[in-house]
Amino acid sequence: MLKRKIDNYLIEWKKNDDRLPLIIKGARQIGKTKSIEKFGKENYEYMVEINFVLQKQYKDIFDDGFDVDTILQNISFKNRDVKFVPGKTLFFFDEIQDCINCATSLKSFKLDGRFDVICSGSLMGINYKEIESVSVGYKEDYAMYSMDFEEFLWAKGFKEEQINNLYEKMHLIKPLGNVEYEAYLKAFHEYMVIGGMPKVVDNFIKNKNFLDTLKLQRQIILDYEEDITKYTNGLDKAKVLNVYRKIPLFLGKDNKKFQISKIAPGARNREYIGVVDWLTNAGIINQCFCMESLELPLKGNYNPDNYKLYFMDTGLLVASLDDEASNDLMETKNYGTYKGALYENIVGDMLVKAGYSLFFYRNEKSTLEMDFFVRDANSLIPVEVKARDGATVSLNKLINDEKYSDIKYGIKLCEKNIGFNGKFYTFPYFLVFLLRKFLADKKH
Repeated sequence: MLKRKIDNYLIEWKKNDDRLPLIIKGARQIGKTKSIEKFGKENYEYMVEINFVLQKQYKDIFDDGFDVDTILQNISFKNRDVKFVPGKTLFFFDEIQDCINCATSLKSFKLDGRFDVICSGSLMGINYKEIESVSVGYKEDYAMYSMDFEEFLWAKGFKEEQINNLYEKMHLIKPLGNVEYEAYLKAFHEYMVIGGMPKVVDNFIKNKNFLDTLKLQRQIILDYEEDITKYTNGLDKAKVLNVYRKIPLFLGKDNKKFQISKIAPGARNREYIGVVDWLTNAGIINQCFCMESLELPLKGNYNPDNYKLYFMDTGLLVASLDDEASNDLMETKNYGTYKGALYENIVGDMLVKAGYSLFFYRNEKSTLEMDFFVRDANSLIPVEVKARDGATVSLNKLINDEKYSDIKYGIKLCEKNIGFNGKFYTFPYFLVFLLRKFLADKKH
C-alpha cells in the first residue's frame, strides 16, 4: 500500500472530538477509496461502506428522510449483516456524486453524533454547488490529488530524514552533494514521465522499469474521456472532449496560450462557455491565468479570458503524445525536446499540489514573459522554468526595474544546484514541492 499524505490527515481528523463529516474530493483514480478503506480498517471496529455507483440499490436509503435511525433502518433492510455500533463504526459513502441526497444527510449525522462519516466523490461528476448548499457548516472538505513528488519519493524508498535534510540544505542555500543531487534528479525524471497516478506508480515500483506504463496511462485517459461523456450535463460533450484532447497541441507551441478560436474551424468562445471551467472543476486540468499587471494581489489582478491549460498529471501529458514521443521520453530521456512543455506542466502541477493557484505573465509584444508567480508575505515572486539553462532576461528585468515594486527577488528552476546570486534563487526542479515551506520560513 502506497503511503499518502492523507493518511496522517485522517488520523488527525479522528483525534478531533468535534470532528465534522468529511468529504474527500478529487479526480478519479488518484487513490481516494483505497486510502479511506485502509484508514477505516485500521481505526474502527466496524465500517459500513456503500458505493453509490456500484451499489445503486442503496441510493434510496434517504428517501424516507434524513433522520439517522431511519437511514440505518433502510440500510439494514438491504443488508441484514451490517452492524451499527456507536463510537466504533465508520460510515464510508463512496461516489457521492451519484447520490446528492447523501450530502444532505451529513447535518443529521453530525447532530446525532454517534457515528463518524467520510464521503468520497469524483470531481468528474460531483455537483459541488448543490452539495455545498445542502451541507454548509456540517462538513469538512479535503482536496486530494494524484501523488506529489514527496509521496513518489516515499514510494521509491527515500526516508523522512533524507527529505528533511534536503529541505535543510534548501533553507540554508547549501548546494547538494553530487551523489545526492543525481539521486533526486533521477527520481524527478522518472516522476515527470510516470506521473503520480497510484496504479502507474505502483506498477513502476514493482517492475523497476517502464513496462506497461504507457498502457496504464492511456487507459486512464480513456476512462477520463468516458466519464466526460457521462457527466457533462448541460454541456456539449464533443466540445469538452475537443478541449481536453487539444491541450498537448497548445503546450507544444512557443507561447502555450490556449485559444478556443484555434481548436476547431469556426470555433467561438461563446460556444464553449463553461467547458474549461468544467474540466478545471473536474480536477483533470490546471488552469494558469495571465496577470494584467505585475503587482499584488494575485487573485484580484488577472485576465480570466487569457490562460494556459496544463494536465493535472504530467504522466498523462506524456501518454497523450504520439507513440514515438512517449517512447522517446521513456527510453532515451530526451526531456527537453517538447518546447519546455513537460517542465512547465510538472512545475504547475507541483505548485497546485503545494496549495498555489497558477498565474503567468506575457505582455502584448511578447518582450516580457514569466512562467509562474507565487508570493510570500510581502513580495510578488516571479518563477522562471528553464528546460535548458539559458539566459534569464525577463527574470532580471522584473527584479531590476523599479516600476515592479512588489517584486524584490525571483526564483529560477532548472537542472542546476541550489544557489543565490543576490537577485534570484536557483533551485533544481525537484525542490518545488518544498517551495511553500521555504518561502514561509525565509526571513525577508
